[in-house]
Amino acid sequence: MVSLRFGRDIIADLRARESEWLVTNGIGGYASGTISGIPTRGYHGILVAALKPPVDRRVCVPALVEVLHVEGREIALSGLRWSDGSIAPDPSPSLLTFRLEGLLPIWRYDCAGVVFEKCLWMDHGANVTRVQYHLLSASGPATLSVGVLSDARDYHGRSFSSDWRPDISTGDGFLQVRTGDVDLFARMPGAHVAVDGSWWRGFDLAKERERGLTDREDHIHAAVLTRDLAVGEPVQLTLSVGQDAAISADALAEERQRQTDLLKLADMDDAPDWVRHLALAADQFVVRRYLHDGAPAHTVIAGYHWFADWGRDTMISLPGLTLVTGRPEIARSILSAFADVIDGGMIPNRFPDAGTEPEFNTVDATFWFVEAIAAVHRTAPDAAFLTQIYPVVCSIVDHLAQGTRYGIRIDPTDGLIHAGEEGVQLTWMDARVGDRVVTPRIGKPIEVNALWISNLRFIIAAGESLGRDVAAFRDHLAKALTGFARFWNEQTGFCYDVLDGPAGHEGKLRPNQIFAARAATGALTGEQCRRVIAACERELLTPCGLRSLSPADPDYIPRYGGDQQARDGAYHQGTVWAWLIGAFVEAHLDHFGDRSRALEILTPLGDQLRIEGLGSIGEIFEARAPYAPRGCIAQAWSVAETLRAWALIANHKVAAAPD
Repeated sequence: MVSLRFGRDIIADLRARESEWLVTNGIGGYASGTISGIPTRGYHGILVAALKPPVDRRVCVPALVEVLHVEGREIALSGLRWSDGSIAPDPSPSLLTFRLEGLLPIWRYDCAGVVFEKCLWMDHGANVTRVQYHLLSASGPATLSVGVLSDARDYHGRSFSSDWRPDISTGDGFLQVRTGDVDLFARMPGAHVAVDGSWWRGFDLAKERERGLTDREDHIHAAVLTRDLAVGEPVQLTLSVGQDAAISADALAEERQRQTDLLKLADMDDAPDWVRHLALAADQFVVRRYLHDGAPAHTVIAGYHWFADWGRDTMISLPGLTLVTGRPEIARSILSAFADVIDGGMIPNRFPDAGTEPEFNTVDATFWFVEAIAAVHRTAPDAAFLTQIYPVVCSIVDHLAQGTRYGIRIDPTDGLIHAGEEGVQLTWMDARVGDRVVTPRIGKPIEVNALWISNLRFIIAAGESLGRDVAAFRDHLAKALTGFARFWNEQTGFCYDVLDGPAGHEGKLRPNQIFAARAATGALTGEQCRRVIAACERELLTPCGLRSLSPADPDYIPRYGGDQQARDGAYHQGTVWAWLIGAFVEAHLDHFGDRSRALEILTPLGDQLRIEGLGSIGEIFEARAPYAPRGCIAQAWSVAETLRAWALIANHKVAAAPD
């Protein structure tokens, strides 16, 4: 099993309060916190349950207060930070190491002859968190006390004290807390349960303060479970929502075996440990979703902690999360789930957390959907699946020809895709500040049209293999290829970002044109592709991905931070996006064939596994050194495209660059 270890050099530093771990359950729920055990976000929790998988996520156990009592001494195993700045309890004096064994976070404590380990995991497919406590040595009798903080709030919200109290009942080593419509259960065999039920006020949430959000909250201290410990005898605490989960002596071994099996499927024995770790991390984003008829399928959580499943992110992530890791059946399940909700030739942009109707405000997600189908067909062809999905793909083109939502249509004059309306953000650069769309990109965005051409190539080839008439698609392709030549801007030596916008062509240097430089697109000459790659490498490439705007542009914003308005204003105005590394490496290999250089470009992303979202790669980074991580600590397309880039490098065979 691959592992990441963090010693006192990290734990004794403030990074113990910054670096975050993540455990997931495969249905949208998760557990997450800092190495120190101090919650710093409203999204942190020991059990965040998905009540309507994969959404309706509730913070049910925001924290545990774990203290080991040995011969009159109290050894803190987790911590809390209060609104006055104090930390109590404080585990830092006794915490020796933290490590990830695969996806399992393990804390090791050593204090004056007392050595102790704690491991946390979730049952796959259930809203159940398990914590195993293991006393390895002690100088005398030891007792463990675990205070359970309870809640049932939406994970985007906050709780504040009132006169209200939950219904609490207990038994032998058993606790049940009813909060509104949520039943929380806790079990620890042999534990004495002392009910409290009072409000603990003034938890400090430093990370939310950085983001300009509410930075304090209160929680119910439900009860304390206390039991004696024996050296060498593991004790399990089980926390569950909805139904009482029994203690399972086999649960940890089963989870270890599940992760071992994932690595076997990925078949990456020759890859470096950081890549193999990412292959495991990929599984954290793949979750259950159910079709209209109730049949089980899969989808992708876009990022932790605050994203649900987004169509665009899911389709971009699909090849790296499922095909590179040896799970094409999951890929087909995801595609079937989205085909089930296609409407007007469009897949949804996102499924809201509240479980309401899907939203369709996206132009590119559907093109990524077809791109994902093509990737599955190349990697793991399945004639039955292709026969089933091909009519769906053809219907997409029919709707584009007729015109669909938000002005999305094939322009009959040049065969390119036009999209956009005032006040609606349709491309992946979708930030808005109030009513202002920051990067509206109305017109003909370059990456959308690069995908359109790539889609048509697949539709033609797949149609021919199925014996279908593809003459109309050939006409679309020929016209689009001729029209695409208009993107080239000889004056700048790279492509326009958007054609035919309200103010004409948009010439900013953005990374979107890297998708046109891939050989799979085949819409530019070889020389034009090389010039695009050179421009992007010169002005956009960083160790963490590509900037979203050139530093030479007057609209460039190097820092991502502050309140929601400031952050959204900077989101696509320079901020670095890790997921873009996949297309950049692909284009670079296509036209330069230099595996060593491609590896040099990719490898720095491996360092991110040890910085903020431990064992994963985050969403975005600031645009200038030291490229501080921002946004979600673990992002599906960042992990997926890094894995896909690695696979491209590992499997690359030098060939002549296309002209």
